[in-house]
Amino acid sequence: MFLLLPFDSLIVNLLGISLTVLFTLLLVFIIVPAIFGVSFGIRKLYMKTLLKIFAWATLRMERGAKEKNHQLYKPYTNGIIAKDPTSLEEEIKEIRRSGSSKALDNTPEFELSDIFYFCRKGMETIMDDEVTKRFSAEELESWNLLSRTNYNFQYISLRLTVLWGLGVLVRYCFLLPLRIALAFTGISLLVVGTTMVGYLPNGRFKEFLSKHVHLMCYRICVRALTAIITYHDRENRPRNGGICVANHTSPIDVIILASDGYYAMVGQVHGGLMGVIQRAMVKACPHVWFERSEVKDRHLVAKRLTEHVQDKSKLPILIFPEGTCINNTSVMMFKKGSFEIGATVYPVAIKYDPQFGDAFWNSSKYGMVTYLLRMMTSWAIVCSVWYLPPMTRETDEDAVQFANRVKSAIARQGGLVDLLWFFWGFEQCGPVI
Repeated sequence: MFLLLPFDSLIVNLLGISLTVLFTLLLVFIIVPAIFGVSFGIRKLYMKTLLKIFAWATLRMERGAKEKNHQLYKPYTNGIIAKDPTSLEEEIKEIRRSGSSKALDNTPEFELSDIFYFCRKGMETIMDDEVTKRFSAEELESWNLLSRTNYNFQYISLRLTVLWGLGVLVRYCFLLPLRIALAFTGISLLVVGTTMVGYLPNGRFKEFLSKHVHLMCYRICVRALTAIITYHDRENRPRNGGICVANHTSPIDVIILASDGYYAMVGQVHGGLMGVIQRAMVKACPHVWFERSEVKDRHLVAKRLTEHVQDKSKLPILIFPEGTCINNTSVMMFKKGSFEIGATVYPVAIKYDPQFGDAFWNSSKYGMVTYLLRMMTSWAIVCSVWYLPPMTRETDEDAVQFANRVKSAIARQGGLVDLLWFFWGFEQCGPVI
């Protein structure tokens, strides 16, 4: 028989007590509030504390840059990096000043390395247009202690470096394990809860349980990202028999909206973990899943969606008509499919605050696992959601005009740039038609 030594027994007891305390704290401060949809204000206090730290770090960075004669770049209000217009000669001098210890008076008018500068400027002129800018992350005016490979975020002082190092420890050693545990809890409860609800006979009781199981699990997942969401004009929330359309920045847009409303999701059938979640969810709620072979059949998709919205007892459909993720600065042209059905459209504008973490998913640069890791190691996800009044297609309006009118309303409310462009080379990252 295996016997524990007194020291080993003490470690086991301490570990058991620590896990019990941790589970109790999760239950009291996160899971139970998620069930009832309440908040103790801890996340808002956390956000205010971070803002004060960021403000101090930014002031220290600006002061250090002035002392070292480094140029500071400021972003425009739409998040795109802004550089003061300078001549090519001045820019080359700035590059030589930062990369060489020689006096500028002793440097020749032309160096062989200048060729690379001219090549880069030519490529920037070709590539950096109004559309491609929307597929790169926003630039921040303040330092959020997350990036050290940006225009301004370079070594300034020992104190800032130590502060950044402490931030890494907090985010990776405390926040990341906590968030993974919460995400696992939320997803597990969603699969188990919807599966159990699926065995109940159809009726009001089943619908009531399904709604609250979905809301509870999505709220737990929201807390797994330390998401601080402000919902505006809730009286305009989507209703049964309608279509909810929103601008698209991130895959977590679904969680952000579903933690405040009960929606029927639209998407392609997947395998693996996502497939398990989809099969469980559809047992409790009439979501609309398509097989891979059906997705490209626009008439079949439109038919199934039309049948869904014609039944006024069914949940509103959640759709992201842009078809791709845009970097939180703009709204691109909407696909017209969801505007041809003839249902009432409920526009929703989503705007993230990038100070605490960049929610934009650049699918050409990051895979889903890498993206989720970046989200869970951010300080927080802060965003505002506006529910706009319902809109219907007018008699003299075609589907494209209706889509553009809805898009303009979303852009105007969210403070986003309304782009009249359609991007073809994208990867879908949300329900779209």
